[in-house]
Amino acid sequence: MKHFRYSLGTGAVLLLLIASLSACRSGNEYFLVGEPEQRAELSRLFEMLEAPDASYESRVVLIEQIAGQLYNAGYPQRMQVFLSRYIEDSPDDPYIAYYLLLLAQHYASEGAQPVATQYYARIIAAYPDLVVRERSVHYQSLRELIRLTPSEEDRIAYYQDLITRFPDRVDLGKKHYYLAQSYQALGRWDEAFSTYQKFLAHPDTQIPGKPDAHRETQTLVNLYNSRRNWTMESIDDLVAAIKNAIWVQSPNQLLRYRSADSFFAMSWEQEEWDFNSQISFDIGAFLLRSRVRFADELDVSSNAREAYLRTWNWSYRINTWYLYFRRIDFPADPEIHNNWEWAGIYFGEAL
Repeated sequence: MKHFRYSLGTGAVLLLLIASLSACRSGNEYFLVGEPEQRAELSRLFEMLEAPDASYESRVVLIEQIAGQLYNAGYPQRMQVFLSRYIEDSPDDPYIAYYLLLLAQHYASEGAQPVATQYYARIIAAYPDLVVRERSVHYQSLRELIRLTPSEEDRIAYYQDLITRFPDRVDLGKKHYYLAQSYQALGRWDEAFSTYQKFLAHPDTQIPGKPDAHRETQTLVNLYNSRRNWTMESIDDLVAAIKNAIWVQSPNQLLRYRSADSFFAMSWEQEEWDFNSQISFDIGAFLLRSRVRFADELDVSSNAREAYLRTWNWSYRINTWYLYFRRIDFPADPEIHNNWEWAGIYFGEAL
């Protein structure tokens, strides 16, 4: 059966539904619409639907055909009334959840998301799961509820239900990532980061629009699990402290301000997450070998989120190093959120 289209506003349809349910209980004339051959076909389908020996299984096909005929004849509102009336009049039909799903999909396709959400939620709350044409009604409803609900609290419950009940049908890595995002949106940090850990256990998962999701998440998790004692509220204070450590040639003082989370050292052409960018040498040893110099001011390319300090005269094959600083975006810890950290080194002159 094709998807149905709907042109009236939600309020108008509800009024139509209320008025029509009582008006058409005595017969099916209200639903015999369209060209003569369409009316004849609808009449035949209703006779089969109301036959005493019609099984619930056979009614599934008949109800789909009637609903499709009403839509194709140009009467989507009557299609809606037909499904709603059948649902109300047949509470013992084990396929009611499926017919509610058809109504929910109908509303969702027409932009009536609040009404669709109510139907999907009703399916989950009031009816056992049902498999029609190898597709679980609850599975489809949960996926749509996650997409449509405006409530993060509700979305968390739906994600948990989907992960628990259908682990073999979903990308668990992706679902854990988005579940963690919902926890994070509500400031439920412990739950967010424990769920991010579950996402990291699925390295092959791809998050649309976030090619570095695993590395970025690993950085956040590392930061969450660290002492976070290397940051400073002011970029001026942080740079001043590092300048002083360089001037007095104190490796211990210098390294005290290095990020313990994801410090890197690389050329300008490398990516931060490149394996070769992970620092594997003793900065302090180079500091002691020569008198390192530094610029009086931060580089002109610095901004409110990132900053660079040019230094030179390092006893190394590349003489010039740019020390890189950035703000920490970490609302899980208000004490350091928006603080500054010394995050890495770029070797060579800026490109």
